Amino acid sequence: MGRGKIVIRRIDNSTSRQVTFSKRRNGLLKKAKELAILCDAEVGVMIFSSTGKLHDFSSTRHVNQPLPVSKVAVLVRLGSQVRSSNPSS
Repeated sequence: MGRGKIVIRRIDNSTSRQVTFSKRRNGLLKKAKELAILCDAEVGVMIFSSTGKLHDFSSTRHVNQPLPVSKVAVLVRLGSQVRSSNPSS
C-alpha cells in the first residue's frame, strides 16, 4: 500500500514554509550530488529563496567560481519575472 496523494499548494505559515524550504533544498542538493556521482554527469542547481538568497551546487570545480555580476543580475531579473507571473507562490 503506497502513500496517499497530497495537494501541492503554498504553505501559508511562514515558519513552516521556511522549514519545508530548507529540508527540500537540502534533499534536492543531495539528489543532484548523487546524480553527478552515479551517472558521471555534470550537474548544476541554482535555488533562489523567497528572500532572494542564492543556494547553488555544481559538480564541476570551474563552475564553483562566482558568477559575474552581469549574469547574476540576469538571473535575479528572471527570478522576479517568474515570481510576478505566478501570484500563488
